[in-house]
Amino acid sequence: MAKKTLTPEDRDLFRQTIGKVRAVNSDKVQLNEGIKPKPYPKPLAVDVEGHLLSEAAEIGQVGLEDSLSFSMPGIQNSVLKKLRRGVFGVDAELDLHGLTSTEAKRQLLHFLHNCVGAGCRCVHIVHGKGYRSADNLPVLKNNLNLWLRQHKDVQAFCSAPAKDGGAGAVFVLLRQAGQ
Repeated sequence: MAKKTLTPEDRDLFRQTIGKVRAVNSDKVQLNEGIKPKPYPKPLAVDVEGHLLSEAAEIGQVGLEDSLSFSMPGIQNSVLKKLRRGVFGVDAELDLHGLTSTEAKRQLLHFLHNCVGAGCRCVHIVHGKGYRSADNLPVLKNNLNLWLRQHKDVQAFCSAPAKDGGAGAVFVLLRQAGQ
């Protein structure tokens, strides 16, 4: 690269533009020992396992193409119908494909905790139909059916329409943070 030569006019224009300068005598920076930031406590770890109710209801196993449906006592049937039709807008989505049961449970509980904290009302969870499961019994689908029934923030859930995953996904209605 060739060295550029500056004309005297360019040099004067540069000096006018940058203004008055002074030479730096030392390249050392003095630390100010004055004000330190106030410490703040670390946020406590959230026990997402505590959101699951301990009593496990006896529910039957569901098959590959069976649809899921559940609502807490006190939730009207019209709410479940609206959920099934997709009237509630989906606020967040989670895909559990290919995860082990323990990893899926961990991700599900963290996801639901974050969604309730963020004020999400309806979430879409894809679990898959379980075609590669042994004995044609889908593992994640059956586990999700149990976990969602036990979760204290879940008011209702149902299988999604075919365009949103059909028997391989669910819409979940969460309680609002103020309830």
